[in-house]
Amino acid sequence: MENYKNDTKLFEEYSELLKALSHPVRLCIVKGLLDNGSSNVSNMQNCLDMPQSTISQHVSKLKSAGIISGERNGLEIIYKVSNDKVEKIIKALF
Repeated sequence: MENYKNDTKLFEEYSELLKALSHPVRLCIVKGLLDNGSSNVSNMQNCLDMPQSTISQHVSKLKSAGIISGERNGLEIIYKVSNDKVEKIIKALF
């Protein structure tokens, strides 16, 4: 087995991404954004059939993990996946 001691930061980064993706709703949000392009929370709510406040909490965790980013468009915020590593993880899973 190779020595991965020098890659500690990389393992920590991937671990944090996996933690953020480990909830089924967050995984679904990210997969939906990758499949359908950008979206606002209202569209996510219609798709996931959950309260907007619940989706907003999950979106907030994904944003703070650096997985998605939002761009304001008038009164709404349009979210998209902004992390290439996450895109690769989701493609490997699905």
